[in-house]
Amino acid sequence: MYGYRCSNCGHEFEIQVLKSDKPVLVDFWATWCGPCRMIAPIVEQIRSELGDKVTVVKMDIDENPTVPMQLGIMSIPTVIIFKDGKPAERTVGYRPNMKGDLKAKLEALIS
Repeated sequence: MYGYRCSNCGHEFEIQVLKSDKPVLVDFWATWCGPCRMIAPIVEQIRSELGDKVTVVKMDIDENPTVPMQLGIMSIPTVIIFKDGKPAERTVGYRPNMKGDLKAKLEALIS
């Protein structure tokens, strides 16, 4: 489900993320954000490797500022992993080792 773009997201976010029965990785980004573009292929690799065990959602904060504000997102890129409707992990910024870290956290939530 990579590439699912949550625009005007209120109700969609609740259904796709908060009510999901599997872990959900949400990538909060913006088109003008350089580090966000660096994270995009990492998120896609994770989605590809974990397949339907997880849901991946991309949310452009400029198109939908309400949800990021409600979640206290102050900087992008921010990646939040949700489990059972609650944030289980939050990563802010780009790090070279972030793929391994995020994938390990998701795998732990899948098990």
